Amino acid sequence: MSSRDDHRRLLGAFLRRHRERLTAADVGLAPARHGRRRTPGLRREEVAQICGMSPTWYAWIEQGRDISVSPAALARMADALHLTLAERAYLFELTEKRDPAALTDEQTDAGPIAVLQQALDASSAPAYLLDRLWAIRAWNAPAADLFAEWIDGHEPCLLGFVFLSPAARRLIPDWDHRARRIVAEFRADTGRSRDDPALQALVARLSEASAAFAALWADQAVLAREGGERSFDHPDHGLRHYEQVTLAPAGFPGHKLVMLVDKGAI
Repeated sequence: MSSRDDHRRLLGAFLRRHRERLTAADVGLAPARHGRRRTPGLRREEVAQICGMSPTWYAWIEQGRDISVSPAALARMADALHLTLAERAYLFELTEKRDPAALTDEQTDAGPIAVLQQALDASSAPAYLLDRLWAIRAWNAPAADLFAEWIDGHEPCLLGFVFLSPAARRLIPDWDHRARRIVAEFRADTGRSRDDPALQALVARLSEASAAFAALWADQAVLAREGGERSFDHPDHGLRHYEQVTLAPAGFPGHKLVMLVDKGAI
């Protein structure tokens, strides 16, 4: 069985399970006229009615047939089945589609910066928060010291700093290697959002301003964003070596909390 077949099977089972846990009263439908229902929960026809799609089409989705389901249709199913945020995210992960109701950076900024700033401040290691396009959103004092020329500059995007600021080449001793890897990691991280206008605008801006970025982006390399050793040649403190740890804060999709643990403390 292929992974696509497996995903369709999982999708059908997921929808069926959540349909069966609901009652007519949960979704504002009249109860059955003749006593108990023969099957638990809602009928397929009732979910299809709520979603505004044909019963046959919805049945095919639950049966795992090889049909295309639009993000808008998936969103209607998520609403009809009263899915939680985690369940809704899982639904879109199974179908490899982007949720049209996904929060934008502007909508989520207030949450992460207010809540995660305290976590950043509690760390003695340099730590900072990136959004879905790798723009820095929050940081602690050690990070402000280590990355002063990035944080104090006018380029919030990490890729913009790496490729457009001369300071980045001074700060990062192995710039060629790190630049190549960071582009490959960014491509992997944003692969499901490749049609996002904001992403396209960022790539176009960096490609126009940096021949190095344009060449690496055209190379189509893809790498998972992993930890590992990071070295920085600080203008005041000299060469420093860290172990990078990247965390995904629960409840804030697309954001990353990056910590640099001093190698001497490990």
